[in-house]
Amino acid sequence: MVHGVDDYVPALADESAFRTLETFFGVLRLLLSAGVTVVAEAAFQDRLWRPGLEQLAPLARVKVVQCQVEPDIARRRMGERRRAAHADGQWVVREFERVALDVPEFWVDTTDGYELDAVVAFVNG
Repeated sequence: MVHGVDDYVPALADESAFRTLETFFGVLRLLLSAGVTVVAEAAFQDRLWRPGLEQLAPLARVKVVQCQVEPDIARRRMGERRRAAHADGQWVVREFERVALDVPEFWVDTTDGYELDAVVAFVNG
């Protein structure tokens, strides 16, 4: 979406970020309404994502895979990545508010990678 904006400069809470959030859930709603199985990946923080996920609950069997890592590793990874669509350098690292839904959850420690087969088994189970 950022390629559609001339001279886009990422900023925290910019208009493109909010349009992207609305579009993300709109696409999920469209696919789920058509009976498509969907895996949606994002850094699901509760205050931003729970409302949209709750609206999708009647259309899907929502399951959440929660990835976790020590805060110092998360900060290092954030500092190393450069993404045109995100204002990574502007974030103040604070406590991550995991999405809180009453749905099945699976926790994955990503410190040294992770076992994809276990994630797939949870999703398919």
